[in-house]
Amino acid sequence: MEARALWLDGRRILWPGAGRDGVFKLYRSEGASLRIEAGSRVRGPEQSFALASVKALPAARYRYAGDGPVLALASEPPPLFGQFVLVRENSEGVVQEASTLQIAGALDARYAAAEKETRLGVALSGGTARFKLWAPTARQAAVCIYENAGSPASALMQMRMDHGTGIWAARAKAAEGKYYKYVVDVFSPAAGLVRNLVTDPYSVSLSTDSARSYIADLGDRKLKPTGWDSTRPPRTLAAQPDMSIYELHVRDFSINDATVSPANRGKYTAFKETGSAGMQHLRALARAGMTDVHLLPVYDIGSVPEHGCVMPKPEGAADSEQQQALIEKTKLSDCYNWGYDPYHYSAPEGSYSTDPADGARRIIEFREMVMALHNAGLRVGMDVVYNHTYRAGQDEKSVLDRIVPGYYHRLNGKGEIESSTCCFNTATEHRMMAKLMIDSAELWARHYKIDSFRFDLMGHQPREAMLALQARVNKAAGRHINLIGEGWNFGEVANGARFVQASQLSLNGTGIGTFSDRGRDAVRGGGAGDSGDKMITQQGFINGLVYDPNGSAAHSAEELLKASDMVKVGLAGSIRGYRMQTWQGEVRELQSLVYGGDQPAGYASQPGEVVNYVENHDNQTLYDLNVMRLPRNTSSADRARVQVLAAAINAFSQGVAYYHAGFDILRSKSLDRNSFESGDWFNRLDWSYQDNYFGTGLPPAADNGKDFALMKPLLADAGLRPSPADIAFARDAFRDLLRIRASSTLFRMRTAEDIRQRLRFLNTGIGQVPTVVAAQLDGSGYAGAGFRSIVYLINVGKEEASIAGAAGKQYRLHPVHTAATAADKRAATARYDSAAGSFTVPPRTAVVFVE
Repeated sequence: MEARALWLDGRRILWPGAGRDGVFKLYRSEGASLRIEAGSRVRGPEQSFALASVKALPAARYRYAGDGPVLALASEPPPLFGQFVLVRENSEGVVQEASTLQIAGALDARYAAAEKETRLGVALSGGTARFKLWAPTARQAAVCIYENAGSPASALMQMRMDHGTGIWAARAKAAEGKYYKYVVDVFSPAAGLVRNLVTDPYSVSLSTDSARSYIADLGDRKLKPTGWDSTRPPRTLAAQPDMSIYELHVRDFSINDATVSPANRGKYTAFKETGSAGMQHLRALARAGMTDVHLLPVYDIGSVPEHGCVMPKPEGAADSEQQQALIEKTKLSDCYNWGYDPYHYSAPEGSYSTDPADGARRIIEFREMVMALHNAGLRVGMDVVYNHTYRAGQDEKSVLDRIVPGYYHRLNGKGEIESSTCCFNTATEHRMMAKLMIDSAELWARHYKIDSFRFDLMGHQPREAMLALQARVNKAAGRHINLIGEGWNFGEVANGARFVQASQLSLNGTGIGTFSDRGRDAVRGGGAGDSGDKMITQQGFINGLVYDPNGSAAHSAEELLKASDMVKVGLAGSIRGYRMQTWQGEVRELQSLVYGGDQPAGYASQPGEVVNYVENHDNQTLYDLNVMRLPRNTSSADRARVQVLAAAINAFSQGVAYYHAGFDILRSKSLDRNSFESGDWFNRLDWSYQDNYFGTGLPPAADNGKDFALMKPLLADAGLRPSPADIAFARDAFRDLLRIRASSTLFRMRTAEDIRQRLRFLNTGIGQVPTVVAAQLDGSGYAGAGFRSIVYLINVGKEEASIAGAAGKQYRLHPVHTAATAADKRAATARYDSAAGSFTVPPRTAVVFVE
């Protein structure tokens, strides 16, 4: 039976699609004994409740469900434990149609007070542990205590429920350092009455493979490494646009680094080895101007065995299918996953700990990692995935749905869990799921000193919840915590179908940043989901569109000019009201330019609300895309230069700058478009700068197999692999760009008004040189500008180019370009003619002049 009916609040029920005639009744059975068939009378009810049709419309959040009768209980609503079925009967009591109920609205209305509870989970005081579990639909609940991670239960304590909040509570003496699980009796729509032994949704740590929750006080001195209380993030940010972010996976960072002790490779503790090649790399980035490391998920994940995982070592030719076949065979038992499969949101992942069996060890080692990064001059950000869970229902790795079945996940019109995010979508529009998200973020900010958060698929969450989260984490940390996320608008919540989303077009004015696909697509060509021939034909601004065709498709001059305009949109921070001359000679606001057929190109109110990037963990790396899009005969050195051009556009763009780890050393994943479970083999990083791992075999067939014929000849071509000299050039040129960005707030302007007043694009309109993007930044009277004015120029073409600027100025090359250590010697040959007011830029070069 489908759960089409929605319990809206304390008394009202919406039944979409139901007939309106007859008699409506709500039946309840605490023992789940209801038997209902159309054409027969209801059997097995323990209670029945009369319902009356009402004219009141449901709240806007429910209008997505469709039209149907709105019914109201005539009496006080019953306890919400047990089986409920809504029935439409004829005058003789015969069932015409029936529906089970989605009860989240009723739970939110009845137990609203639970939202204000400050200490769900376990709290320690004087050696006594206090347990609190929100389980309002449970018939009974208990706590099982274990002396250690592997012992049988030593105590079972019944819990008592507070009927005003739906929270069950119990206490246990001398419980510190022990483990626990909850026992709850609940009604599952799919399984009936069940007794579930389940970990705590508010777990702060766990035993191996998340089998048991750990009893700890995160404020305990025993869980703090020496110096933890005094550690502080480096003071590198005065405003959100100051952020330059390096997106890094904990295991990727060190698993392939021979300079790290074997026991620490792939672990939190690798970051403590200050002499390792990886830490030297991060410190060099910090010295150049990188401000943040954003760690891919480090909360407890469900996909990696924490004990006994395997590390396959593939071998084979550059275009062989052998490597991916072995990875496919071991992907569920190997040590690798990106971690977008949340199990427990507020506990550190155990596979990155040197001892996952010890609940204390992962807490201490996580904090040691944060301290090490702070000491290296880097703030620490965290990728969080509150939009879905790894499992749901009665699966053994389901937590939320086994405690309050049907509440924490977003359901469709049939009562099934939505899965548009890939997995089991959570419903952060419900009070206690929003609370879980906000409480979790607060814990990471308060107890782990996390400086910023990157929200996966943030557009699936309400704007209201994100604003509440921002206020809470700021208060917990005693400072501003930076929030950025994916503001994509899709799925069952698209276009505000259920609530005002935390999406690109809905977050303006909040200061929360969203990733911009505008500049990304224009720079590298195509879109995020390209496959087949589009991976080759969709050349972009940096990789040959029109000016260096790869022979796969014809492109018009107009396409290049449009791409140039969209690159400028990104450089201007995608600010809605910024006015710019387009390639057609019109002066227009960015919000009036069209992106993707129906979206405004300019969507942000302030520069801090935009995150600029050309590559992240998703999809192919830029190096791999360029392998496919640049002409095959492009030299290895030019491929490195093209990578640096993309970095320059990102570095000069207003807003937050975001880079995928390894972008600066030409990282390849051997053309893999989705390496989330492709193992260490396809995700390797080489901090010795000798290899980028292009051509290590065909990537996993599940996401790439349909394109193997296209990939094979490319992977087999040894000429497409960079030399160590190419990697070193990209590395050093990238750091120079960071230094240039850090040298002036003109690359990091604080407000939209600053950008409108101080940014002016050169070489625009009809007759422009289409391969050159250039702009002048006015620094007069601007705090931190460092220069009277700046002109930057990016020539993506294969020939030297000259453009008109401003006559009579005293421009010289930026000091970074003229330093003895400058990586790009070609940039130092750029020229400014003060008499003519013109700039001349070498081919495939980004250059900055200062006044």
